Amino acid sequence: MTGPRSQDERDTLTVEMVFALVTAGLLAAVLYVAVASPALFGDLGRAQERAWKAAAFAVATVGFAVRLVRALWLFSRQRR
Repeated sequence: MTGPRSQDERDTLTVEMVFALVTAGLLAAVLYVAVASPALFGDLGRAQERAWKAAAFAVATVGFAVRLVRALWLFSRQRR
């Protein structure tokens, strides 16, 4: 496709980007709570608590990035 995008195309792109960001954020929150639950709800030592929270942050970050890239990639493939 050549030329400028129509308003409908721009609106669709905006909605898809927001959807990807929101779902990635929700997934990251769920992953963080799931992995950090021993530290959040358990009685652990300070070092163990930090380790669980660091692992949870890493898992949540990866989950966010994977979901965001996957959602946007699938949307770009559907447009073709």
